[in-house]
Amino acid sequence: MRPIRTFNVSPSLPPRLEPLRKLAYNLHWDWNFETKDLFHRLDRDLWESSRHNPVLMLGTISQERLREVAEDEGFLAHMERAARQLDGYLTERTWYRKQKAKDQQACYAYFSAEFGLTDSLPIYSGGLGVLAGDHLKSASDLGLPLVAVGLLYQEGYFAQYLNADGWQQERYPINDFYNMPLEPERHPDGSEIRISVEYPGRTVYARVWRVQVGTVPLYLLDTNIEPNSPYDHDITDELYGGDIDMRIHQEMMLGIGGVRMLEALGLKPTVYHMNEGHSAFLALERIRKMIQEDGLTFTEASQVAQSTQVFTTHTPVAAGIDLFPPDKIMHYLGHYAGTFGFPREEFLALGRENTGDFSSPFSMAILAIKMATFINGVSQLHGEVSRHMFQSLWSNFPLNEVPITAITNGVHARSCVAKSTQELYDRYLGPNWSDAAPDHPLWERVESIPDEELWRNHERCRSALVVFVRDRLQKNVRDRGGSLSELAQAQEVLDPTVLTIGFARRFATYKRASLFLRNLERIKEILQGGSRHRAVQFVIAGKAHPRDIPGKELIRQIVHFIRAEGLSRYVVFIPDYDIHVARLMVAGCDVWLNTPRRPREASGTSGMKAAMNGLPNLSILDGWWDEADYVKTGWPIGHGEDYEDPNYQDEVEANALYDLLEQQIVPLFYDRDAEGLPRGWIAKMKHAIHLNCPRFNTARMVRDYAMQAYFPASDRYQAMVNNQYAAAKELSHWKAHLFEHWYDMKIQDIDISQPADIQVNETISVKARLKLGALTPADVQVELYQGSVNAEGEIADGVSVEMEYQGQDPNQHSIYTIDISYTSSGLQGLSLRVLPKNEYLSSPYEPGLILWAEA
Repeated sequence: MRPIRTFNVSPSLPPRLEPLRKLAYNLHWDWNFETKDLFHRLDRDLWESSRHNPVLMLGTISQERLREVAEDEGFLAHMERAARQLDGYLTERTWYRKQKAKDQQACYAYFSAEFGLTDSLPIYSGGLGVLAGDHLKSASDLGLPLVAVGLLYQEGYFAQYLNADGWQQERYPINDFYNMPLEPERHPDGSEIRISVEYPGRTVYARVWRVQVGTVPLYLLDTNIEPNSPYDHDITDELYGGDIDMRIHQEMMLGIGGVRMLEALGLKPTVYHMNEGHSAFLALERIRKMIQEDGLTFTEASQVAQSTQVFTTHTPVAAGIDLFPPDKIMHYLGHYAGTFGFPREEFLALGRENTGDFSSPFSMAILAIKMATFINGVSQLHGEVSRHMFQSLWSNFPLNEVPITAITNGVHARSCVAKSTQELYDRYLGPNWSDAAPDHPLWERVESIPDEELWRNHERCRSALVVFVRDRLQKNVRDRGGSLSELAQAQEVLDPTVLTIGFARRFATYKRASLFLRNLERIKEILQGGSRHRAVQFVIAGKAHPRDIPGKELIRQIVHFIRAEGLSRYVVFIPDYDIHVARLMVAGCDVWLNTPRRPREASGTSGMKAAMNGLPNLSILDGWWDEADYVKTGWPIGHGEDYEDPNYQDEVEANALYDLLEQQIVPLFYDRDAEGLPRGWIAKMKHAIHLNCPRFNTARMVRDYAMQAYFPASDRYQAMVNNQYAAAKELSHWKAHLFEHWYDMKIQDIDISQPADIQVNETISVKARLKLGALTPADVQVELYQGSVNAEGEIADGVSVEMEYQGQDPNQHSIYTIDISYTSSGLQGLSLRVLPKNEYLSSPYEPGLILWAEA
């Protein structure tokens, strides 16, 4: 029976407890233990059963309990402390004000398909979402004027459980938005704010919800409303669910709907950040608006869009990029081509790497790259991989100059470090450790933490993990109707004194979750401690995508191994991995294991969280670990080798893993002094804290995004739109002129003063004559490119130096000169090249044009 009217019923709080409402609806509580402890104190059982959801707690707790705490002076004092901390936090974000005190109009819009903020808001699947959530938390910590845009999924990703055979099963619990820490956005008259997006033959509507993340609002679109059809309700049903049509529906709502939502909210972003390519359609919508509302041409509008958009790619393989068939793009988005005045193939070229291949699909990553002023990978190695992947877009540029940089990911320290460990750091490092720069002197104080205190704290974290695992496994046995013997077995898994190795991530095959099982006899010997009784245990967690059968098979393989070998006390798989499980694991394990096929791991952030808790990493040199001090803070598996034969690679790296466990890790862990302390291990823990905490956190990461991407792009926005887009119009017209006449240029001759045989540091004078045609010296920069010559006859790792313009000769040739020298011997080379030059370009690489001297 459908209701004839609905009501949104809010919790009823005694007046003295009203601060609880404000505390519950700002996710600052997720990284503030004063507030977490307050809700835990209010009702411990309800806090756990609600998945740590204070809004649900306040809506279901008994009025009797509320009346009781309203008279509890201790509770009220605790509540007032938490409220003061929140108020202080919201007003004291000073880093941004110190950097950009005069920029009052800046607004950075961060688009992502998923956000992992807390386990009670399950609209994330894994690392990409948690990274996005941590980005928002650190943006709040730093006081950035950032707003975030996403979709509010009715069923989220999925809840995982294993059947009796160890096969992953999925449940899709319905998210009750009215009992979650989010609120609908409304007009002043109380009506819901709604936006609309045109799909073929119909209009789809979405309402707007807000999650307050400290000072940062996260706005989420929800299509599960009237008057949408049941199909359109499902646009915001499941994260990464449905077929290719549903995916394009979702990405249109995220990108196009997201832009319209920000406008409906009265926000005017100066920067748009696309976290992965899912939201890249936002560029089309921005261009359409400027054409239809501001009277710009496509070239003018696209110049504004490109100059103010940032793109972060997280994908190290082409197979991970969203691709859509050309006909599908034209079916859903062809009306944009009409607005732009583009024929079919010219419109599709916006998302094609090879614009001449009319059969190639439309790539969301290519669209995002072509429409961005700043492009980055998420680790230094991933930046290199990305330059290789997309080099064809800058085909004549040296690989190291392809304008894709890297900002290595980080994690939000206050979210992932255990409470007791944070208190330890607060005592010995001071309260600012969570966002202190790597060169801050406080990091030297890590050595002052007493070994015994650090170790005993870690032992408590390990014990807490063991207790949690036993409880979770018992619950799982009961939920699937398991036997009493299984229940008893679950009560005895793991030993809180044994070396514990953690592995938790998405179960994709390239992550090789079962690599440690390559040699069953050898791993059994390691697990059981051999003759020395130095046992090892594994705690494993993670989900496979519902349609990833090989990933599910990996999970079943591990479960079958545990059962067949009778090793349930040594190896456990924790079902339904989420943020809460992750936090317990990165605090309670002793070593964090990561075994991807290099270079398939773009970054990986779980190992960073482990390091922040003092855990050494044991990992393939991939992602972030490749740039860490992997000798002092852990153990590298291999030395960064790449293999053509995956089977051989598995064999080599599994043996390397076993060797490290047997020869280094196990002995170091169990080598205790007279006080029972593993001094060598503790030294490794301190190195992990000292060297990895300040480098691999989102405080550093978001500062990097601000300085390298947001600030310059926001400044360009102001320059582009001032005086009715005067600069954008000038730049777009200049580019059109540049493209028309670029290939008319000729490098007439190059005069080099010295012969082929020279000495180190000997001066060489170079003079070049260029015929610029319709271009002027102000339109170009002429560079000498020099470096050593490799075995292929190419200049390797060349360095460019701009030549000086000397005027024109009688034949109207432009003259450029420079003096150079070589600081090392051997076969060296030089060449000459020409790049575009304009004060409004974000870089000379933006137009993608380069002219080289011919050999």
